[in-house]
Amino acid sequence: LATGAFIGFFVARVGIPSFVVTLGLFLGFQGLELIIIGNGGLYNVQDPAILAIMNNNLPIWGGWVMLAIMVLISIGTSFWDRARRTRAGVPNRAIVLVWIKVAVIAVVGGIVVGLLSQNRGTGFIKVEGVPIVVPITLAILWIGTFVLDRTKYGRYLYAVGGNAEAARRAGVKVITIRWVAFVICSFLAVVSQLFSISKVGSVDPSAGVSIVLSGVAAAVVGGVSLFGGRGRLMHAAIGAVVIAIITNGLGLLNLPAGVNYAVTGGVLILAATVDAVSRVRAGGSLFSR
Repeated sequence: LATGAFIGFFVARVGIPSFVVTLGLFLGFQGLELIIIGNGGLYNVQDPAILAIMNNNLPIWGGWVMLAIMVLISIGTSFWDRARRTRAGVPNRAIVLVWIKVAVIAVVGGIVVGLLSQNRGTGFIKVEGVPIVVPITLAILWIGTFVLDRTKYGRYLYAVGGNAEAARRAGVKVITIRWVAFVICSFLAVVSQLFSISKVGSVDPSAGVSIVLSGVAAAVVGGVSLFGGRGRLMHAAIGAVVIAIITNGLGLLNLPAGVNYAVTGGVLILAATVDAVSRVRAGGSLFSR
């Protein structure tokens, strides 16, 4: 949170490009990490709570409880949205679409939970149940989507991303919106690195380097616009799944690491090109920023 506030101050208040500030802190924190751990050093993580995030599973019944909570939250959110639209005098979609959405979540979720409830272990130790990281990730996605789609701050964030000057003239506090955005992003960066540390079980001086590249690639591949103002949190999550599938698939094919980077980079360039072309066709300009 402190790091995000620091970045937000220089970007929103001072006016330094965000890329410069974040890159500077990225290099600075890497240096601090190297000083603390030492060149070639390694810090072994022994906290059971951190290690459990990526390595332990919920009990079988826990996965089904998670699915039930997801269905109930989906129903509650859908009817809450309908009530808000009714109060605002805005037409609602047919109620049958709500139940179709809930049914799809229940069926797809039931299939996934059922598969994860099977024993996936190849040795004497049973590996079954939904991984603990799944409900944590779903909670982050739901909270983030709720904030972006259903709160004033979320709509203002899209407005600032689309056209900061137009948002300012409409009365939006652009500086505050940007500042808070960097605080949130820095907090989520810590969460993502905790996931990575939990998976590896240790921290080395180069920790976090690969996550930065994967994070940018996931957002762009998922359809989040580099020009701002368009994209959803779920799109970035889908992009992350695509990047993970590419990485794991190429690894299973025993291809060199260089091929992995080349293919991922090609996918990233292709996604960015599609974003730029679609923006121009929608009436935007390549020179508006």
